[in-house]
Amino acid sequence: MGLFSWARPRGRVSFYSANDNNLLLTRKNSKSGAKEQVTLADLCRTATPETCDLNPFLFNGHLQTAWTAVKYDSVPVHYKRWMFEADNQLFDGHFAVDFVVDPYQPSKDDQTSDPERKYTLPDGLPERTSFFTEDEFAALPSDDTKPMLVVLHGLSGGSHEVYLRHVVAPMIQDKSWEACVINSRGCSQTKITTNILYNARATWDVRQAVKWLRKTFPNRPLFGIGFSLGANILTNYLGEEGDACQLKAAVLCASPWNLEVSSEYLKSSWLGLQVYSKVMGSSMKKLFEQHVESVALNPLVNVDEIRNVTYLHEFDRALQCPAWGYPTEGAYYRDASSIDSMLGIKIPFFVIQAEDDPIACVKALPFGEIARTPYGVMATTSWGGHLGWFEYGGDRWFVKPVSNFLNLMAKEVDHTTPGKVEHPDRLPPYIARPTQDGDKMPKPLFGPVRRKLDIKIVPSSP
Repeated sequence: MGLFSWARPRGRVSFYSANDNNLLLTRKNSKSGAKEQVTLADLCRTATPETCDLNPFLFNGHLQTAWTAVKYDSVPVHYKRWMFEADNQLFDGHFAVDFVVDPYQPSKDDQTSDPERKYTLPDGLPERTSFFTEDEFAALPSDDTKPMLVVLHGLSGGSHEVYLRHVVAPMIQDKSWEACVINSRGCSQTKITTNILYNARATWDVRQAVKWLRKTFPNRPLFGIGFSLGANILTNYLGEEGDACQLKAAVLCASPWNLEVSSEYLKSSWLGLQVYSKVMGSSMKKLFEQHVESVALNPLVNVDEIRNVTYLHEFDRALQCPAWGYPTEGAYYRDASSIDSMLGIKIPFFVIQAEDDPIACVKALPFGEIARTPYGVMATTSWGGHLGWFEYGGDRWFVKPVSNFLNLMAKEVDHTTPGKVEHPDRLPPYIARPTQDGDKMPKPLFGPVRRKLDIKIVPSSP
């Protein structure tokens, strides 16, 4: 303890899980040859520092969140991009996947810079990003067994986001991991090639990308991480996939979970409405303007109305509702929320949230739901803001539990032995009344991913 240790307050870390129904994981063989079991809850606690010691000058969630807007770049990550054409006609168009690669010098090769801007906005590609050449992409498939991290970014973000690179950089440093980022349509300087952008339950591109990764890298264990809205999308994907999910484990960081509650929370205070909702609304309006010619091809979209909005919920009302067929933004939020989808997840997942997050608010967190599923553990910190968690010196606290958890899952857990639920009879869907002998009457069932917007979802083959 230093002389001024009193000036560095220690944040609390709390854990929530189904204490009466653990998921038992098997460790890889020890030197003695014996196989040991560990609960997911214990593994998550092992991965997480006991306290959350952050920068004392950023002493609340607002300051932590505001600091994320400071422009600095100390975590260079290099990418090669490939454009995928959607394999589902309902969501036709293209989306970009950025693969993490070794550092390289930018080339003036026409193939790698997209000079005709077929897939790229006029400003060009993000820094340290270029396209694969045809030969490079053809050489990408591999039979190696390295774990691979699949990353989903936050609202209007992309592979360039600093919070994302803070996680990716240490994972790839010793070359023991591979990683890629699935960019939402229209994000990270990509053009959209139809009038379809994305929404909070846009799992179709994730599903296609994961299927492709599974085929292209058949021996790599795949892991997922989502940030903010990307965590909401990833949760929806995991719930929809259920037992067929191709990922081994996932991390969900700073998710808004219950979008309607989060939206109402933003509207309930001056800071929430005039700062956070206004900034996010402006970001989405900027994204819209970058693609206005394509989006406006939808006859239900009123361009002038979108240009006149101020706040995020107004943007969702003006664009997401007509684009996807929702009558109100509330209906959209209720349908796209991931809080129920969590109960459909059948792989280990770790949730990390800050209780003072002014955007993914504590009122929207799935305290009740996490207590009903053995597959997940939620850790909350008493401070950290929205994707902040800045420590003194600039590092970010959340990187530690994230990287520790992923490394433990990838390198110490035996994935050839399925996890065992202590009480499988308590898993959803829940049957409200037990079936009696000879009773053929249908019983009410809870479907965690039952949606009001009817879009046919075909899970991956196990």
